[in-house]
Amino acid sequence: MSFIVKAFAFNKNIKKMKKNNTLAQARALTQPSREASLKREASVSHFWNSNRKLLEDAWAAWEIEHKDNLLIPDETLLDPRLRQAINDAWENPEKENAVADLWEEIIPGVYTAQFFDLKRLAEFRDYLEAVANSQIPKRAPYGIQLNRYGVMLDPRSEGHLAAPNFQAFYDDMMNRYMRPIARLLLGTYGYDNQTFGFSIQYNPDKDKDLHAHTDASAATLNINMNLPDEEFTGSQVDFHDKTTGKTVQTIFEPGKAIIHRGNVPHATHPIISGQRSNLVVWLYGDRMQIPRGSTSSYGSSENSITEFDDTKIITARQRWSIPDGPKDTFAPF
Repeated sequence: MSFIVKAFAFNKNIKKMKKNNTLAQARALTQPSREASLKREASVSHFWNSNRKLLEDAWAAWEIEHKDNLLIPDETLLDPRLRQAINDAWENPEKENAVADLWEEIIPGVYTAQFFDLKRLAEFRDYLEAVANSQIPKRAPYGIQLNRYGVMLDPRSEGHLAAPNFQAFYDDMMNRYMRPIARLLLGTYGYDNQTFGFSIQYNPDKDKDLHAHTDASAATLNINMNLPDEEFTGSQVDFHDKTTGKTVQTIFEPGKAIIHRGNVPHATHPIISGQRSNLVVWLYGDRMQIPRGSTSSYGSSENSITEFDDTKIITARQRWSIPDGPKDTFAPF
């Protein structure tokens, strides 16, 4: 064996040892308790912040470790009709009506549509299961309550899912899909520079409901991740129509999403049987600004100086654009 070949093999082994050591170090960390997290003890933030680089490196190493059997999430996981309409609108914003046509209005400011491709949803669920079984510490969301089975998705969040391939998919979903859809349906242009996201799971024995609240967002996209054969009972979601004073009840279906303004009051009924898993992503403005009238009991925010203005003239080209400002570090929770 030549010197060059031996050196290459040596360097490869060194990299493998470093990767394994990074994963081992991350997996050996003692994660803060649920009680400490709910009390927002200073030691909790210290844990996540002091170990941020190690955890990010561990997620990258985890992807490499499973590169031969792990899904690389991308937009082909999403509903084909939605993908086609979105891609057409990015090429020609004047075709954006085809995107709007896919969304059914439940009440003013609340819409639903198929978001994930049911034929590919099982693959993504397998990916999320692998994330859950990675043994890498992950921070559960604790806004109103701490959801035991959830994980933070956005880089602004402590203990987020920092796997590089997932983050690329997350950015694509927020930039190419959620933001223009929210601008088109909800008129959120100007209050959508910043992103936030987390996953949640409802179970009859724990984390079974969520009381009435509004979100610290300009727009919320809530996507059900249940497979067609994963049935559950209960867990209906109530949306309060402030224009009529009535409450409209809806049930999540596999791969379907509900998008709504953050200021629409909503609540989740107790789940009775089965499980319900969802991804929840938000948009809001710089420094967590949301339009006046969008005060929230889920997370916190600084209200902006203007209200939602559906009459403000925004061009199609403006809707189909990506903000050029930097991401900030503010997080609702």
